[in-house]
Amino acid sequence: MSFYKKQNSSNIDYYKKYLQLAGSLSQLFSESKIPLLYYRAAEKVFCKAFFAEDISRSDIAVDARKSKTGIGVKTFIIGNLKTFQKVAEFNSAKPLYDKKPLNEKVAEISRLRNERIAFTENVLLIDKSIYHCVVRSENKFCIFEEPLEKINIEDIKDIEETKSSIHFNDCVNEYSFLKSKSTLTKRFVTTSFIDEIIVDILDDPLEALKLLINNNFKIINTKKYETIYLPLYGQNKTVFEKSGLNQWNAAGRKRDANEVYIPIPAIIHKLFPNFFPDRDHPFALILPNGKELQSKVCQAGNKALMSYSNKELGQWILRDVLELKEGELLTYDKLQTIGIGAVRIDKLDDLRYEINFSKIGLFEKFLKEKIGR
Repeated sequence: MSFYKKQNSSNIDYYKKYLQLAGSLSQLFSESKIPLLYYRAAEKVFCKAFFAEDISRSDIAVDARKSKTGIGVKTFIIGNLKTFQKVAEFNSAKPLYDKKPLNEKVAEISRLRNERIAFTENVLLIDKSIYHCVVRSENKFCIFEEPLEKINIEDIKDIEETKSSIHFNDCVNEYSFLKSKSTLTKRFVTTSFIDEIIVDILDDPLEALKLLINNNFKIINTKKYETIYLPLYGQNKTVFEKSGLNQWNAAGRKRDANEVYIPIPAIIHKLFPNFFPDRDHPFALILPNGKELQSKVCQAGNKALMSYSNKELGQWILRDVLELKEGELLTYDKLQTIGIGAVRIDKLDDLRYEINFSKIGLFEKFLKEKIGR
């Protein structure tokens, strides 16, 4: 049974009204009879109506979580009822598959896809995932759902390569890998829907917005949190063997197999001198699965983010999420496989912080935006 049909009827009604409202404003951007729905708006509406956790800012395989279910929220035009839509991007992992023979390349891309789904399950502690699709048609939205599944690598067949793409299937789903964009797409066969929502597109949406303002409509300001990014690798795209997330392997005293820290570059302290509490001052670090770790900034130059018990952070990252064995080094190849190269830290208040994973390159992009180079 679908996720949507299991929801409370009043929540479904709210969901429909929110979608109708968003779609009614389409003529702000287009004259088409097919209502527009920006993908971020679709995610926000879904989470608000169904009280799901919005995790769309995390670079993982789903956009929302409700209980033990992960949800990938998608929106696209109905087309011919069997369109290909993007499900993953592997540009950062290109060195892992680019030079391989065709069959091996398809197997490697499929393995990368499966690793990222498994990574998402481990991060969020979910049992299953689905796609919830808002399919845009003339004057209406159609709701479609299907499982978000790993690729059955042993059953891959019908591999066909063209100049621009590689097409294959696993006896369950069809896939097309777009070579120039390093993007994996999947065919969504939307021949039947679980609900349809009629959308009345306003002829003059600006006038409708004006009426809201004239009727003392107040915009609610959402609290904004200060955010930084921390890299999981060092210079020259290297995960150092005896520090950071491989701190357990450092020489000297005997260390726990889970002893790690997340490096805090000196430039972060320079740009955000008051972001973290003082050295060794405890604060709560809230994980994506909701668990809280008592944590601290420590070591010379405040260069390390650690859990207060120096093995809890490592247990979570190395064992629960990355599924590395004790004694197995974390490598940059592993980060490429899952597409993750940084963590995003959101400061909720002086004693509470949230941590989420971010894709490779986001730390560098963040610094460039802050210092202009």
